[in-house]
Amino acid sequence: MYEIREIVEVAKKLEAHGLSITWENIGDPVAKGEKMAPWIKEYASKALLEDMTYAYSPTKGLLATREYIAKERNLEGGIQISADDILFFNGLGDAISKVYKNLHPNVRVIGPNPAYPTHSSAEAAHADRPHITYSLDPHNSWKPDLTEMEQKIHDHPEIGGILIVNPDNPTGYVYTEDILRQIVDIAKRHDLFIITDEIYSNLTYGAKYKKLAAVVGDVPAIAMRGVSKEFPWPGGRCGWVEFYNRDKDADFNAYCKSLIDAKMLEVCSTTLPQQVLPQVMQDPRYFPMLEGRCQAYERKAQYAVDELSSIPGVIIHRPNGAFYMTLVFKEGVLQATQTLPIADEKIKATIEPYIAAQIPNDKRFVYYVLAATGVCVVPLRSGFNSTLDGFRFTVLEQNEDVFKQTIATLKSAITQYIAS
Repeated sequence: MYEIREIVEVAKKLEAHGLSITWENIGDPVAKGEKMAPWIKEYASKALLEDMTYAYSPTKGLLATREYIAKERNLEGGIQISADDILFFNGLGDAISKVYKNLHPNVRVIGPNPAYPTHSSAEAAHADRPHITYSLDPHNSWKPDLTEMEQKIHDHPEIGGILIVNPDNPTGYVYTEDILRQIVDIAKRHDLFIITDEIYSNLTYGAKYKKLAAVVGDVPAIAMRGVSKEFPWPGGRCGWVEFYNRDKDADFNAYCKSLIDAKMLEVCSTTLPQQVLPQVMQDPRYFPMLEGRCQAYERKAQYAVDELSSIPGVIIHRPNGAFYMTLVFKEGVLQATQTLPIADEKIKATIEPYIAAQIPNDKRFVYYVLAATGVCVVPLRSGFNSTLDGFRFTVLEQNEDVFKQTIATLKSAITQYIAS
């Protein structure tokens, strides 16, 4: 079950009975009102007039685009790659699916807890066993527990890779250079490869960001990037992976080749966004545009922390990247007896079967908040393969007065629910 979208079915049923829904469940900037810059649309419009835009692109992706990405990566320092080390996919969801599907059947990848469900579900499905995780510690600003990571690697010799989501979804944590170097060291000492999901790498604020490429050394790795959040163009389905140090490990090289071969069966990825990517990213307006968006995310995130951190029994940290926030309830705060008043009888009757089911306490809380207030957030345990009670929401709302009202609604609902 994909909780981020599963809850939409419930919310739609309540909406049919007249409840106004505030959609905080999904990270689609466009759906939340962010506009594609007119000058980016102009690049796309011009590309649509070119005949080759409608043709197949090369299996790996357009050569000029891959050369541009490789050049930019090389200028950043660290690992040096070529266009042949880059492979395009129809969005990172496509890439994630194939990355895990093509692993050796006995190889596992350890990932963060809370987990992004596309990764954790694909890895678990590949292994036909529960996903193995290392903890992001809410008591320590969501820093990864590297002692636990290494202990689990020791306890699970089948682990062949480490997953990093940086910036993290759902917490917004940005891995420091020191933490990245420690993870690279762990991977090197245990002969592991690294997967890093860097889809939000250009959407950071309040923290110095380093891509894995800058610190990876000679450890084999796969980095994942895309345009869905940056441009923003989620409907373009344009993502790519970068292979690092294929020449250092024959098994890793064979694995990378299997991903390329799998892509050949599909011929190619969508051409249009590849066509305009270098033009957009080289435009002098691009990074100032991103900076403006990040400043708005930071401002709203800080407001949410200022308002919600005063509630007894909760833990919340300001993110430093992406556009998500996670609130955690301290152990024992949520109980199966707590409720919120639901005035409308039709809405109450619709939500009661979901609440009556045997569900985690944070999911029960989320359903009550949805029915009582119309605010749709995602529970942490079932939504993000977590051992923590909590929920994720976004800082994407464009109208900051509306955002502040949503935070006020959540604050009131949390306070009332805990006290009930």
